[in-house]
Amino acid sequence: MKKYSAEAIVGIFVVIGLVCVGYMTIKLGKVSLFGDDYYTVYARFSSVSGLKKDSPVQVHGIEVGRVEKMTLDTEKQTAVLALKVQKGLTIYDDAIASIKTSGLIGDKFVNIDPGGGGEALKAGAYITETNSPTDMEELISKYAFGDVSKKKNDAK
Repeated sequence: MKKYSAEAIVGIFVVIGLVCVGYMTIKLGKVSLFGDDYYTVYARFSSVSGLKKDSPVQVHGIEVGRVEKMTLDTEKQTAVLALKVQKGLTIYDDAIASIKTSGLIGDKFVNIDPGGGGEALKAGAYITETNSPTDMEELISKYAFGDVSKKKNDAK
């Protein structure tokens, strides 16, 4: 009898451990089992340099979603981002999406100014106003080496 009770106790601890590991995997992996608390909006950018899938989407400095997908629209020659944002967040048709950098050389993220006038965007709608990221390498090279066209004009 003692043999079975010891095995039963070990079995119970193993089951509890597996349940805990499963719970932590879902919570830390941001996986949703029962419905999705997010909806998707799209934005077109001329460049998404440095941005990655699963980069954060922020509104007023608070993370409200993630970059779900990055595709290329060959007809319009733009990059299209699918942005997964929380359902409670209302984004209006005058919203502005920008790609920003956290810190001087930090990771890129999408910042949304949700607007306030007009109609609310529905799932699957496009944010029409966008700002592409600033190319830091280009700015540094212009500062370090000067503007080539300016030097040519000064020489004349």
